[in-house]
Amino acid sequence: MAIVKGKRSLPGVRLAHRKNTQGFQTQAMPVPDTVKIPMCQHMGAVCQPLVKPGDTVYVGQKIGEVDHPRCVPIHSSVSGTVTALEDYTTYSGVVCKAVVIQTDQQQTPDPSVAPPVLTDKASFIRAVYESGMVGLGGAGFPTHLKLNFQEDLHVDALIINGAECEPYITADHREFLEHPEDIVEGIQKVLHYLGIAKAYIGIETNKPDAIRLMQERTASLPDIQIIPLCSVYPQGAEKVLIYAATGRVIEAGTIPVQAGVIVMNVCTVSQLNRYFRTGMPLISRRVTVDGDCIGQPKNAEVLIGSSIQDVVDFCGGFRQEPKKVLMGGPMMGVAVYDLHTPIIKNNNAILCFSEEAARIPQETACIRCGKCSQVCPVGIMPRALEKAYDAQNLDELERLQVNLCLNCGCCSYICPAKRNLAQKNQLAKMLLRANTKR
Repeated sequence: MAIVKGKRSLPGVRLAHRKNTQGFQTQAMPVPDTVKIPMCQHMGAVCQPLVKPGDTVYVGQKIGEVDHPRCVPIHSSVSGTVTALEDYTTYSGVVCKAVVIQTDQQQTPDPSVAPPVLTDKASFIRAVYESGMVGLGGAGFPTHLKLNFQEDLHVDALIINGAECEPYITADHREFLEHPEDIVEGIQKVLHYLGIAKAYIGIETNKPDAIRLMQERTASLPDIQIIPLCSVYPQGAEKVLIYAATGRVIEAGTIPVQAGVIVMNVCTVSQLNRYFRTGMPLISRRVTVDGDCIGQPKNAEVLIGSSIQDVVDFCGGFRQEPKKVLMGGPMMGVAVYDLHTPIIKNNNAILCFSEEAARIPQETACIRCGKCSQVCPVGIMPRALEKAYDAQNLDELERLQVNLCLNCGCCSYICPAKRNLAQKNQLAKMLLRANTKR
């Protein structure tokens, strides 16, 4: 394994990139007639609505919050009238309220919207909280919690995740090309207010224009370094990226901050800087819309709460009826059952596939080739874990460290028998969590 910075890489798989929209400038989607804004859009506490039917709301107005350390406030993406508070079930099974707003098409900003005053770490963390920011790379972890680390942890490295290793998705790529100033300024603010010495921007080598542009913009900034990354999936996984950029290994049972590292998605740090400049919280995001069923693939700037159907209509509708619609990429995305599902903060793609493209291959018997273990970036044994899960053997699942699984799907992808190994790992983790003694 090479040890040159940016060249080291953990095991993984080579995927067809299919970055069909990488050259497509982001287009702002028109304001829809209605939006449905769920009160659960991040890991942590579910927000409670701060508005009721009949209320007038404005763009950037806080409409959801709860007094809990793991809360992130939710803001209106439109101006208009609240028409309903509906029960809504997220794709993870959480039941929450959703605020339904009939838009007035005026997009009137809330009078309270103003750039925050940043003076020290405390005011910086408070501003990050008020921005409503969560990780925009997919997980949706509250950003203010990630950045509010204890001083004795001695964090000295900030890693900006621009790998974007999933096929099709080009939202992060476009962020580099369209907002390099916000990326650099956002990084500088994080370094300054948190006292971090160095930042590393990781970009896969299949994005040479982004690498070149960011090298130019940071040439005079010794505290920011561009790290070209091998184009191996899942290069953007947090533990994999940390190792590729710094050589540090995140041990089992620890988190990156304990190794002196913080990882932020490139869109997260860029969007934060726009909030610091304008005071407008997170109300929209760029979404890659692609797949063989989409009439006009695009990168679309979408107001949070817009329905998938609204987004599809903006992208020319369907060429043919889709068999499967994903929020996210084909490796780790979530299939949705209703085109009225709203876009939330951590959605970075809508992919629509025909029956032929979405066909699930028939599962056959394991041939014990070992490929699943060879490509696993964290070195666990998917086949042994599958056997332990099928036997409901909790002790064996713990011994084999199923909780290290990244849910990247490399094992299922490479398996010649097409076994559902990644899915079994997720079920195994749920099984362990359900056992309260463990």
